[in-house]
Amino acid sequence: MTLHACRAAPLLALAFSFVPASSHAEEADSTIIVTAPEITDAAEMRVARTPGGADVVSHQDYADKSIVSLRDTLAFSPGVYLQPRYGQEVRISIRGSGLSRGFHMRGLTLLQDGVPINLADDNGDFQELEPIFFDHLEVYRGANALRFGSGTLGGAVNGVTPTGRTAEGIYLRGDVGSFGSIRGLVSAGVAGERVDAWGAVSADTSDGDRDHAKRRSFRFHGNVGMRLSDIVSNRLYASFNNINQQIPGALTRTEALTTPRTANAGSVANDHARDVDSLRIQNRTSFDWGAVKLDVGGFVNAKSLYHPIFEVIDQDSFDRGGYFRLDYAGGRIEATLGGELRIGDIRSKRFVNLAGKRGALRFNADQDARTATLYGEIRVRPVERLTLVAGGIYADGTRKQVINVNAAAPAQAGTVGRADFNAFSPKVGLLFEPAPDVQIYANYSRSVEFPGFNELAQIASFVALDPQRAWTAEIGTRGTKGPVNWDLTLYRSDIKGEMLQYVVGADIPASTFNANRTRHEGIEAALEIAATDWLRLRQVYTYSNFRFRSDAAYGDNRLPVVPKHVYRAELRIGTDTLHIAPNLEWVPDGPFADYRNLVRTPGYALIGVTGGARIAEGFDAFVDVRNITGKKAIGDISAAIAVTDTSAIYYPVERRAVSAGIRARF
Repeated sequence: MTLHACRAAPLLALAFSFVPASSHAEEADSTIIVTAPEITDAAEMRVARTPGGADVVSHQDYADKSIVSLRDTLAFSPGVYLQPRYGQEVRISIRGSGLSRGFHMRGLTLLQDGVPINLADDNGDFQELEPIFFDHLEVYRGANALRFGSGTLGGAVNGVTPTGRTAEGIYLRGDVGSFGSIRGLVSAGVAGERVDAWGAVSADTSDGDRDHAKRRSFRFHGNVGMRLSDIVSNRLYASFNNINQQIPGALTRTEALTTPRTANAGSVANDHARDVDSLRIQNRTSFDWGAVKLDVGGFVNAKSLYHPIFEVIDQDSFDRGGYFRLDYAGGRIEATLGGELRIGDIRSKRFVNLAGKRGALRFNADQDARTATLYGEIRVRPVERLTLVAGGIYADGTRKQVINVNAAAPAQAGTVGRADFNAFSPKVGLLFEPAPDVQIYANYSRSVEFPGFNELAQIASFVALDPQRAWTAEIGTRGTKGPVNWDLTLYRSDIKGEMLQYVVGADIPASTFNANRTRHEGIEAALEIAATDWLRLRQVYTYSNFRFRSDAAYGDNRLPVVPKHVYRAELRIGTDTLHIAPNLEWVPDGPFADYRNLVRTPGYALIGVTGGARIAEGFDAFVDVRNITGKKAIGDISAAIAVTDTSAIYYPVERRAVSAGIRARF
């Protein structure tokens, strides 16, 4: 199945989204996307039962921002490292996950409404998540993401969308801003006694803050829920994405620090871009017997990727799968048992790049992947304030590639590459509550990540790579006392076979190798002080110490890309009637760009401000100003073995930008 035949999907989107609002919908208290707090409260209760780093980010936390990418939603989630590259493309990493991956995503499980958007080989494009749709996001760092069937080093991020019961009525949002940026959202929810429905359409266009960085997108997401009985309910979800993004490419150090608006000359000449069409359908059936709850479901994801870079990458993929999750809560004992199966087929073709158009066929292969997981966890409270946790996840995976055409090596036609993996990752932990609203936790866990096709099917051939294995120790505390809310986690991960990438050409996907031993250790901290109803200070600080350990080539060198210290703060002054919130992002010292630790990028401080005002009941206006001082700095890097003055591996920070908009709910 290809997405070229799915151009009619916008009609499906319109049919879902313009559902008439219920005539007896409750009047909204605010103009954020959701008015009912129940689902956010339930998510926070799940975090409170987790003996490790986890948090919930509500839509209200970022409603006054120009919501373009996950960076805008997760900026104040502790331990989440996010750096914009261009448009909706960001580097996202938790605890050094996918540390040197300079494209797409690895080392995290990204989900929408509990179903992974990662492909069956665990690679993925996070642009398929539309953050403006979310009611809230759940962030589970490291092994704390076991409840999502995730066994990755970084954990999981789950974006949860509203339903007709949590967001009844019509919600509108419109943004305009610098660089010709225009963004709009229309959503509607309706609820009856047994049936509810919610749908949203968003459209986005921008010239980008760099040359050759234009983007355009049209997206839809909707769901229909049915209460079949007092025990059984069902919810069907559908999503469509049409995303077109020019790629400006990386710059040299001098270019990034002096002329950040420019694009890489090769990116312009070959019209580099990433265009994605995707259609996802998923279904979840829930059974509620009181102490026992069961979710079962299935999903399909059809996707087309047209990606002119060093060659024109043209891929059609079809992923499908199913899952179940059984929860038991019986007094002092709680348990979870779940499983998931994902199967994916990719028809991978590469052509000579003729200014962004297909030339002669260079490569044609069939890539098939399967990933299956079975996980379980038991939580026991021997005494009232102490919970002991034990669990584990078993994962099994297969990656297979059959080469049909390879113009560079014709003799490879018919060549089959195959890799099979399996691993068990245990976890133990404890959660202690010495006082109401105060928790202390600790856990020790294993994580295993299997390589995907972006690692195995490198430019020359199918290569042999080992899984990435890690043992992680974690200790921390979270809680609330009066006006103070805190979240503090310390962790150390000892990794064997870390999958690291390095640039082999200005526009060629990086090659991957297994390091021997590395260590990731750090601090994830958040502190919020709500001094009064009109004064709130939010702060997050991340310390990242990622190193080789007695490596034959690099000794104890620091790993590149992620800086040692990152600090963000926001001071909100005022109420919903009128407020202003200056913010700061500070990187005292930039990270190394190379594995040899010979080249380091400079640090920087970016200052911005957001603000909002209540125009009338149900109508809000907001403004978002970024990089007020016009600071020129390097925000992200493509890791390299060796760096010279002509190495184009740097991405500048966002330029000064102003956006404003209006939100309305009826």
